[in-house]
Amino acid sequence: MGKDKQTRGTVFVALAANLVIAVAKAVGGLLTTSPALLSEAAHSVADTLNEVFLLAALRRSRRRPDARHPFGYGKERWFWSLLAAVGIFVMGGCFSFYQGVSAFHESEPHTTRAFLIAAAVLVISLLAEGTSLVKALLQVRGGAREHGRPFRTELREGDDPTLRTVLGEDSAAVFGVLLALAGVVLHWTTGDRTWEAYASLAIAVLLMYVAYRLGKDCRDTLIGEAADPRLRQRAHELLTRQPEIDTVTALLTMRLGVDSVLLAARVDLTEGIDSETVEEAAVRIKGTLAGEFPELDQIFLDVTDASEEDRRAAHRLRRALRAEAGKGEGGSGG
Repeated sequence: MGKDKQTRGTVFVALAANLVIAVAKAVGGLLTTSPALLSEAAHSVADTLNEVFLLAALRRSRRRPDARHPFGYGKERWFWSLLAAVGIFVMGGCFSFYQGVSAFHESEPHTTRAFLIAAAVLVISLLAEGTSLVKALLQVRGGAREHGRPFRTELREGDDPTLRTVLGEDSAAVFGVLLALAGVVLHWTTGDRTWEAYASLAIAVLLMYVAYRLGKDCRDTLIGEAADPRLRQRAHELLTRQPEIDTVTALLTMRLGVDSVLLAARVDLTEGIDSETVEEAAVRIKGTLAGEFPELDQIFLDVTDASEEDRRAAHRLRRALRAEAGKGEGGSGG
């Protein structure tokens, strides 16, 4: 809950910044008829609505499990983040693309006053967007310290889609403002309006790319993404160390929320264990797993007699987990 409170603060900062900036850009864009500034206004409106989606995600994802949703509502966070990505694509990217194409066919003259208004609005927007981006980056850095991994790894593999969405929006906002400012300045100095058209098209491409990346991350989790490779390997090693377990023939995991993971393991027990001992061992092993990995809040053990094919599959599983976890550690060190 502490992380959620911090993330909620980050979202509120982004919401306040985007709301003020959206109004300023819209007014400035209408006064100056600057396509680059109007593109950025649409971008900020989309971001403002998206922050509302993300606040809904934080609230709804913490609802308790019920009969219809026995594993809880943790994936709502990715659903609302997916809606935010769609909003960035449609409201920001498509409108910016329209503004860019339209600007090639317009030749309305601009006054020095209009250029100054556009530049002033964009500079103020850059400061506000930069403040929001710094707030999000500081939270990412705190997460990196907590998980004991480099900043870039936390940035790439952080498990909170709400924070990642805010970070993506703020990063796109800063680059978008810089593109719009470049277009306005070049239009001012050369008298060629097509510079703003190119800036609008560049903003459209930027927003569509950010929306695609955010949407892809959400899709992977919504359709059933496995837990972190290192967590799977450590859980597998813990299971194989248990004296009652002879072979772990299958290990399946799925992320249910930011700090919630389902684990299902198929195990072959050592010979000579009676049914009463099996039940006691299963309870103890589940408790050991939950104590070692608090995020494993749904644990299922399936006791089975392993065939030769199962044992070969268990050997392949060990090798695959080591390789995948080792690859993740190699990437973390970069």
